[in-house]
Amino acid sequence: METDRRSLFKTLAVAATLTVIPTTAQARERRIAPTDAVGLLYDTTRCIGCKACVVACKEANGLTADVDGYGGGLYDAPESLNEYTKTVIQLYRDDSAGEYSFVKKQCMHCVDPACVGACMLGALNKGAFGVVGYDSSKCVGCRYCEVACPFNVPTFQWSKRSSKIVKCELCRHRLVEGKEPACSEVCPRGAVRFGRYDDLLADARARLAAEPDRYVQRIYGERELGGTQVLYVSHVPFENLGFRFDDEQSVPHTQQTVQHGVYQGFVAPLALYGILGAVMFRNRRARKTDEETQ
Repeated sequence: METDRRSLFKTLAVAATLTVIPTTAQARERRIAPTDAVGLLYDTTRCIGCKACVVACKEANGLTADVDGYGGGLYDAPESLNEYTKTVIQLYRDDSAGEYSFVKKQCMHCVDPACVGACMLGALNKGAFGVVGYDSSKCVGCRYCEVACPFNVPTFQWSKRSSKIVKCELCRHRLVEGKEPACSEVCPRGAVRFGRYDDLLADARARLAAEPDRYVQRIYGERELGGTQVLYVSHVPFENLGFRFDDEQSVPHTQQTVQHGVYQGFVAPLALYGILGAVMFRNRRARKTDEETQ
């Protein structure tokens, strides 16, 4: 029995060691924007906070008014993205620094979306024009997309019995008709510009180069979290506008690289099977000993 016990402990020790042996993780290939990618360029210096984009978005997407936000229930004034609101204008203000800015929030249409990577059944997908679309017929309401999204965009409809996820889809129903998204179409100051992704990126770079004293010298979305098809230029630091992430690797890239490292060569599963086998061997020997003593 002592020999069997030592053999068991040796087996467990080897299995435990295997689980922590460092393996070379296979780097996941970095995704790039598709050739037909379109998007938005938002310029904080041009936005006057009129919220015409918010109203147009709701009309174009058949969304009801959000009377639970600011305004005491008297009018539609959402404070953040929610089940009634696919885009919103928020205000950043720092009186001590004499600084303020409006900022438009909506789905960023990431080049490598975390929500798509988290969705088990393909309800969220990156389709034509690089738009991150949503298919409610495939959604089981797990809300993993809500947890995965670093920008807190997907929102579950708690108020409806037949609930679904609400998020900006860049008015893809309008895109197939040759139209642009409702938000950019109605902006009176050109603060929201729609176009091909490559053209928007070139435009943003040109604005920063032409007026270096006016803009923070950074295009948010060019590299952050693998890149996004919604780009921002700003006169105030982006962290003040609620953009908290600087990492250039996308969420799926980081997640799947770690997974590849863990499962490379099936080391972790084999270690688990080794542990289970050792436990079964121990139990079998114990039963045999009990039978012999009876």
